[in-house]
Amino acid sequence: MAELTLLFDGGCPLCLREVKILRRRDAERGRLAFVDVDDPAYDPARYGGITYADAMGRMHALRADGEVIRDVEVFRQAYGLVGLGWLYAPTRWPLLRPLVDAVYGLWARWRLAITGRPSMEVLCLGRCNLSKTATIQTLEV
Repeated sequence: MAELTLLFDGGCPLCLREVKILRRRDAERGRLAFVDVDDPAYDPARYGGITYADAMGRMHALRADGEVIRDVEVFRQAYGLVGLGWLYAPTRWPLLRPLVDAVYGLWARWRLAITGRPSMEVLCLGRCNLSKTATIQTLEV
């Protein structure tokens, strides 16, 4: 079992690039596993109940013990597992961490538009079994 399972958007070119880098660095050691949430077969029940909309709204990963981690912490842990933790080490510094987390929040909010993808609402049509309120809350993240 992988130490960390990353949920990623297989329709996002930047996400695919990141996954390719991490897979290559993991070199089949099995520390990392990857799940494409954009795959129509994605089943939230198998991955901590993380809905399609939640997974598309921000980065999520599951640790081997079932703990869900989010946002920049996913990258900190993933890169640490493949020997590149030094790249994200400064993002733990007390003065830098809030800034990095805020910038990631902006990135997560605008990622779909920046990469030329449809809006979250469009992506969720027919895919999300969420109430309107839950969808709106996810979009506001």
